[in-house]
Amino acid sequence: MKRVRIDFAPPSLARAWHRTGPPGICLAALALLLCAAAGATGWQMLARQRALASQLALVRAHVAVPAVLAVSAPQPAIGAAQADAVNTAVLQLNLPWRDLHDAVAAATPAAIALLALEPDPRRRSIKITAEAKTSDDMIAYVEQLKQQPLFADVALLRHEINATDPNRPIRFQLDAEWSAP
Repeated sequence: MKRVRIDFAPPSLARAWHRTGPPGICLAALALLLCAAAGATGWQMLARQRALASQLALVRAHVAVPAVLAVSAPQPAIGAAQADAVNTAVLQLNLPWRDLHDAVAAATPAAIALLALEPDPRRRSIKITAEAKTSDDMIAYVEQLKQQPLFADVALLRHEINATDPNRPIRFQLDAEWSAP
C-alpha cells in the first residue's frame, strides 16, 4: 500500500524547506556556491581589465604614435567597352518604367492590342508595336499618345495588314520620345 501524505500546515518557507529533503538542499547549496564563484571571477576580471586599460593609457601617453596616412590604391583604368556596358546598364536601370507604362496604359483603348514595348534609353524613346481593327483606331491611338504629357513626340513608323488572320487586323509600329521628368 502506498503511503499517503496528509499535511494541513499552511504554505510557508519553513514547510517548503522541510519538504525539500537533503538532495534538494545540497543542490541549492551547490548553486549558491557556483553563483558566488562566478561573481568572484567576474569581479577579478573586471579589476584586471581596468588595470590593463590604465597601463595602455600610460603607454599611449609615453609613446608618440605616428599618424596613419590614408593611401588610396591606384584606380584601374576602365576600358571603353566596359564603360559603355556599365553606362548602358545604368541607363536601363534608370528608365522611368512606371511612368512609361502608366502613360501608355492611359492612352490605350480597348480596340488596340499592345504587342511589344521596346525602350531605347539612349534616345529616350520607346517603340510600341500594336494591332488595331481599323485604320481609324490606329490613327486615334497615335493622337491619344500625343496627348500624354510624358511623350514629347509620337510618330507612326510603319503599318501592315495581317492577311493570314481572318479578322485582317492592322499591325503597326510607332516611336514615342519621352520628355525629361
